[in-house]
Amino acid sequence: MDKINGGHRPTVVLLVGPTGVGKSKLAMELVERFGGEIVSADSMQVYRLMDIGTAKPSRLERERFPHHLIDVVFPDEPFHAGLYRRLGREVIERLARQGKSAWVVGGSGLYVKALTQGIFQGPEVDPAIRQRLKEEGEAKGGAYLLERLWKVDPETASQLHPNDRFRIVRALEVYESTGIPISVYRREHAFRERPYRTLKIGLTRDRDSLYQRIDQRVEEMIERGFLHEVKNLLEMGYGPQLKPMQSLGYKHLTEFLHGRIGWEEAIRQIKRDTRRYAKRQMTWFRADPEIRWLDTDRDRGTIEKEVALFLKAGGGEDGKEPR
Repeated sequence: MDKINGGHRPTVVLLVGPTGVGKSKLAMELVERFGGEIVSADSMQVYRLMDIGTAKPSRLERERFPHHLIDVVFPDEPFHAGLYRRLGREVIERLARQGKSAWVVGGSGLYVKALTQGIFQGPEVDPAIRQRLKEEGEAKGGAYLLERLWKVDPETASQLHPNDRFRIVRALEVYESTGIPISVYRREHAFRERPYRTLKIGLTRDRDSLYQRIDQRVEEMIERGFLHEVKNLLEMGYGPQLKPMQSLGYKHLTEFLHGRIGWEEAIRQIKRDTRRYAKRQMTWFRADPEIRWLDTDRDRGTIEKEVALFLKAGGGEDGKEPR
């Protein structure tokens, strides 16, 4: 670990990229070779009882390779990037005291950014404006609000999906309250925090291969009982209005259970929307110039070499050469 101003910056390897690219499997293989522990950067795996649809590592995998920030809250409890940042930094600092490297693994770009660069708080806004925008969103939908955002802050709008109504409202309320786009405030903030010594590896693969893997994983989730998992959640009182229940797969299967769409259509929409989500993830991560993009399979040797050199420079686990 580097000494900075008399202190230490923990060593952190980040494996990021789109859903289905193979992050979790590769992370466990690398941890087995180099040591350390995994810190999940997945905004859905924090929820208990939501296992199949979030592609959590199995119980055996988690016993063999310690994972952190999985099963943190129940679906009706609040969770956000600020809480993730606090919990994640506590884990990383604890691992650093134990002489272990942290492997931050996941596809939630906002969580990764909050953890490694800090959080943009933004200006104060008029609560009346926020309430009005929320009501407009409920009445006219997220697509309507996003179209308005494109007119005043295309930089932010290009990063958002119509379903992400919370962030759309946030961007609009900042503009309407201050007359300045939220993207301008973010650039001024510049996310200057640098608490860790990091190696950022972005995993990629051929688009056709990625989409095929996504479709296959959806089929596997269904075979493992994804529908039963959603049904159980609904029966336990976790309604479709909850944010995690509106996520990929859970929303679609809830629609099926309520008779709003057919079975084949539900599966088709899950696959389609997951592919679209993967594309948005790539757009987010491509904006980070610090990420070194490597193919999950073809560049395996290069990945291992870069990790070995990085950990060696930082001392590796327990200050030893990587295993």
